[in-house]
Amino acid sequence: MSAVIQERPAVQAGRTPMVVRLLVLATFVVILNETIMINAIPRLMDSLRVTEQSAQWVSTAFMLTMAAVIPVTGWFLQRVTTRQAYAIAMGVFLAGTALSAVAPSFEVLLLGRIVQAAGTAVMMPLLMTTLMIVVPEHDRGRVMGNVTLAISVAPALGPAVSGLILQVGSWRLLFVAVLPIAALVTLLGLRKVENIGDPQVSSIDWLSVGVAALGFGGLVYGLSLFGDSDGSVGLAIGVVISGAAAIAVFVIRQLKLQRTGVPLMDLRTLGHRTYSLSLALMSIGFLAMLGAMILLPLYLQNLRGLSPLETGLLLMPGGLVMGLLGPTVGKAFDKFGSRPLVLPGSIGMVLALGGFTQVSTTMPYWQVLGLHALLMVSLAATFTPVFTLGMGALPPHLYSHGSSMLGTLQQVAAAFGTALVVTVMSARASRLAADGVAAVPAQVSGMKLAFGVAAALALVTIVVAAKLPHRVAGAGAQGHGSADAGPPADGHPGQGEPATAKEA
Repeated sequence: MSAVIQERPAVQAGRTPMVVRLLVLATFVVILNETIMINAIPRLMDSLRVTEQSAQWVSTAFMLTMAAVIPVTGWFLQRVTTRQAYAIAMGVFLAGTALSAVAPSFEVLLLGRIVQAAGTAVMMPLLMTTLMIVVPEHDRGRVMGNVTLAISVAPALGPAVSGLILQVGSWRLLFVAVLPIAALVTLLGLRKVENIGDPQVSSIDWLSVGVAALGFGGLVYGLSLFGDSDGSVGLAIGVVISGAAAIAVFVIRQLKLQRTGVPLMDLRTLGHRTYSLSLALMSIGFLAMLGAMILLPLYLQNLRGLSPLETGLLLMPGGLVMGLLGPTVGKAFDKFGSRPLVLPGSIGMVLALGGFTQVSTTMPYWQVLGLHALLMVSLAATFTPVFTLGMGALPPHLYSHGSSMLGTLQQVAAAFGTALVVTVMSARASRLAADGVAAVPAQVSGMKLAFGVAAALALVTIVVAAKLPHRVAGAGAQGHGSADAGPPADGHPGQGEPATAKEA
């Protein structure tokens, strides 16, 4: 970010800046659409006469587009003003929503979802970057707790909201209902959002843009193919390898540009140990959340016979608790630091996923609700401190790059989590069915194994959480490879001197 941005006076502690409140509201609206179509798959199959594999693309294409576009946002947010970024992002989202609502065919609907995702991809990095600039470090935990509502609860509430709307009418209502709300939020934001600092004039390396789209988009696409039931494992492996190879080329290109020009995604963010650890923990946490979000509706609807509405209502309390706890967790982080929250949160995540390994056709619904609520509470205790800690470990000129990298890896983790649990579940169920086991017990066994694999991966979060510092010494005051830990010398934690552009 520019020097003008860095010298902007801090807002009064204890108050959330208006620009952050409006961006949180807008981000909630747009991110809700990432998972809002999950319950609409059967309706799409019937209305547009497409197969289940094709219908799943309304969600897959959204994640794929997000993964391809987010790497560009670091450069984009430095080129334009806050108001311009907001107007472009929400305008693109509105255009995609309107196109989806009137789509005469599945192909047009898919195009609308891609346009929607392109607008959504800008909002989270814009919110995170703006927050890190205008909110004092010692108050970031509280404000980041409010942000949790947008970036974590919105995807969790998507299936529940869609279940309620689909009870009233067709899948088109999912877009018709969102359109006026998004338009109102856009108009309010354009009236109230202020520009934070001045944009920087910089060039963009179009080779990096193309390789990033092929790499991250290809990786998400390849991972999503593992969840298909049409035996495309060979194709999935090939696409994943190709995507990984493109990402390797992208990394090499960025390392070169860091020496000779302006990188599309500045990998020097990974030189900050706290940010790297936070990135790893957030990715695994998002993987666990999305994996559970895919498995639980399958369990409740296919094996327990619940309707989409009943499924949404059963899972809604967990999402609401997660959102309501966000501000409380943020204040606790400001007061006590990260470890009293992140370590118990990581342990709770493992316990909840471990509890789901005991699912059966007779498990009481209150146990399902309780385990889901435990998972959401654990994620709330983890996400807010880790977001704040990781971004706070970066110097201001890397905020936009750090937030774009975080958003990109979230989409990759979501695709990986979805592919992993569905593939494990399907493989186990198919093997048991081939051995003569009845369909329902085979599927239950597959789900148990899938939850077990997710719980095993979640164990890594406990190890990572133990390595995180209690809090950062100051906003980006750490050098590359430093521990990023411990209070400042004056003994007042969380209120170190701000970083300067010298670290660039």
